[in-house]
Amino acid sequence: MKNDTLKKLGLTLFVIAVTVFFSLSFIVDISFKDKDVSSLLEEKNKGLANIVSTIDPAPAYQMPGALRNAFNQYNEVIVNEYGIKDDELKNFIEKLDSDASKFDTSAVQSFFGKDDFLTTKFLENTSWMIGRDWQNFDQFKNSINDKLQNVNKAVVSEYGLGAEKQDAMVLILMTVGAPDFLKTGLWAFLIFGLAVAGGFIHFIPLWRKKPGIHNDHIHHNKSQTRQWPAIIVFVCLVGFYIFLYHYPHYLANQIALLKPLSENMSGGAANQWFLYGFMYTLAMFTMGARMMIKYRGNMYQQVRTVSVFFFQVAFAFTLPQILTRMQLPAYDLKSAWPLEYSFFFDYRIDEYMQNGSLGLFLFGWGVVLFAIGVPLLTYFYGKRWYCSWVCGCGGLAETVGDPYRHLSDKSLGSWKIERWVVHSVLVFAVFMTAWVLYTAISGDSELLGINSYSVRSTYGFFIGFVFAGAVGTGFYPVMGNRVWCRFGCPLAAYLGLVQRFKSRFRITTNGGQCISCGNCSTYCEMGIDVRWYAQRGQNIVRSSCVGCGVCSAVCPRGVLKLENKTEDGRINDNPILIGREGVTLNL
Repeated sequence: MKNDTLKKLGLTLFVIAVTVFFSLSFIVDISFKDKDVSSLLEEKNKGLANIVSTIDPAPAYQMPGALRNAFNQYNEVIVNEYGIKDDELKNFIEKLDSDASKFDTSAVQSFFGKDDFLTTKFLENTSWMIGRDWQNFDQFKNSINDKLQNVNKAVVSEYGLGAEKQDAMVLILMTVGAPDFLKTGLWAFLIFGLAVAGGFIHFIPLWRKKPGIHNDHIHHNKSQTRQWPAIIVFVCLVGFYIFLYHYPHYLANQIALLKPLSENMSGGAANQWFLYGFMYTLAMFTMGARMMIKYRGNMYQQVRTVSVFFFQVAFAFTLPQILTRMQLPAYDLKSAWPLEYSFFFDYRIDEYMQNGSLGLFLFGWGVVLFAIGVPLLTYFYGKRWYCSWVCGCGGLAETVGDPYRHLSDKSLGSWKIERWVVHSVLVFAVFMTAWVLYTAISGDSELLGINSYSVRSTYGFFIGFVFAGAVGTGFYPVMGNRVWCRFGCPLAAYLGLVQRFKSRFRITTNGGQCISCGNCSTYCEMGIDVRWYAQRGQNIVRSSCVGCGVCSAVCPRGVLKLENKTEDGRINDNPILIGREGVTLNL
């Protein structure tokens, strides 16, 4: 078959797979059985199963609203049984005989009798009213009525299904309520298999080419140059991350596809993060095959691609599932602080401490990795040991993001923004970790008037979701494949500081051989104008360089070479001098 036909066929199969995948949220109904729902609920909430099981079958996009109505209906029953009803509060106020001074702890205890929980919660919300001067009794009555809702919310949290549990319960119930035919594994094989097959067929024309880098008018390709096909991909990726992080219940049918795999690996049901990890790994596998075909004439690129895929499969995807099955903290051993920004959160430390010797080992490994392993390995090998050989974020950028690598802005202005932003994120991560450790050690959540929980929540939203997810990956088609690595990754900033000032790694250049073709700058994913250095014969020691080696692979003259040597002569500013006497070398 002709190359154009193969590309169209492969793209068609991929689009069909993606369409079927997302259509599951709209065309496949979710329904509930009383026994299935009962098995998920705590003993005190078994009554909720009767209400949920009466919900009519509906697609995933409609079911969250129906479930929340069921939760509200159930919580009303709980309030009527355990809470304070309007009539009861009215009777209590009437007993005060229009005298606010009669309101005290003994009056509350006398009214609620043996219900210690209700007494405690009522006083927690109204104790500030005891002994207070009131202008009139109506003001007092209005204030105590206003607190009724807070007391009943506490009742719902204790006996019913509070707001803090509802989002998680919606997803769990919808995943269980997904139709059985989606949970056999067959549909997962068909959908994901079709997507992978489409990708491989699309890559056949690339295999037919001779080894070597072929530009093939990449700046004129609509799907790779911020035109409408790329914009569609951009919107789909960003939209997927928004739903994954904030509305995962709409993906309940998609999550159900991986039920057999999740149960075999972790011993439990799949969730949105298992789905994401599987798709992440599958995308790296498919586009990694493309990477190896494209760079099949360069052994460094071949080995590097195999390496990042191995670490993704073994450490990022499989190992956490095994640890979960062993009822241990799910930890990716290659993920170091501050990229693993929650590593020092109090609940994480408690998990490690409560899991004996293996828990202590995991915690110790994480500390040694960032404190000793990262600077030591970076000294000998530069950032490339992690960013290009180990990191899952870098692996996704190198494989899935490779078609967009030329979109990285090479301007001086972009470099200035990059340095300020990425190092600001590092400072933010250090600041947040210090606050969190203070809380873990002292038990006090505030330091200098700043709440550590607010700091970690802010960091998690803006860095964990917005920067690392929606922007870091979603912006591949419009800003290049290393947006997160360049502008947002705190570990990249940490590695970069070591690489710039204390490392043996550099990219050496032979300025006399450079023909200024610009291939190196075009293909640099980190926004480095490599040609500028090559023309001057100046070593490249930029802190942002991840040592991917693509600039060296695409150079037709062998000008660029990745080296790990002694630090002497590593930084050679202004090596070529141009004056009236001609060109001389500053040796």
